[in-house]
Amino acid sequence: MNKLGAQYGYTLDGGDRGSLEDETFSADGAVLHFYGMMTHPGDAKGKMINALKLAGALLARLPQQLSPEHTAGKQGFVHPTSMNGNVEQCRIDFILRDFDTTKLAHHAAVIRRIAEEVVQKNAGARYRLEVQEQYRNMKEVLDKHPQVVAYAQEALRRAGFAQPVMESIRGGTDGSRLSFMGLPTANLFTGMQAIHSRKEYISVQDMNKAVETIVHLLQVWEERS
Repeated sequence: MNKLGAQYGYTLDGGDRGSLEDETFSADGAVLHFYGMMTHPGDAKGKMINALKLAGALLARLPQQLSPEHTAGKQGFVHPTSMNGNVEQCRIDFILRDFDTTKLAHHAAVIRRIAEEVVQKNAGARYRLEVQEQYRNMKEVLDKHPQVVAYAQEALRRAGFAQPVMESIRGGTDGSRLSFMGLPTANLFTGMQAIHSRKEYISVQDMNKAVETIVHLLQVWEERS
């Protein structure tokens, strides 16, 4: 923060031209470990506990209404992103997301509840759940500094967007972290499309419009400071 030497900031990490974002998900990461029991498969009856199958049982029981594939708008989700292991132990990585920070604990509790049920049905099985904060909804900070968004809206109007589009990001930006580090940071459009896919692209026209918006934004801050 000392190196930046700034009081307020903007990231250029948005999508559709003319959009401005002042809200992101709050995010936690979770790691679930299942521990089973390895034996020779030829002599496994009543002895072997397959950690891979414990993990599969948990994944099958995750509520569909809490998955990214079935949520939109302001709905949060529980998303398994990777799994690796063997008969003896298996690890599942999750990301937990919600606009309401208080709901992250509920999402973690869903994983814990199902893990408890799985191990109870498999005597001798164990699990361990670790949850770590990743980032928080920048709106919690930006609402205390309304000029950051207001000046960006004015810059968008001067750039030709009569009705700037306010959006909530179903994801995060560097501004999510910067805002809570003491640099309230909103997010401006770049024009990028098909974000995070193999076909992600952007048009030169939209990038030019983003640059024009930045120039207006600098002028607005100069005029009103």
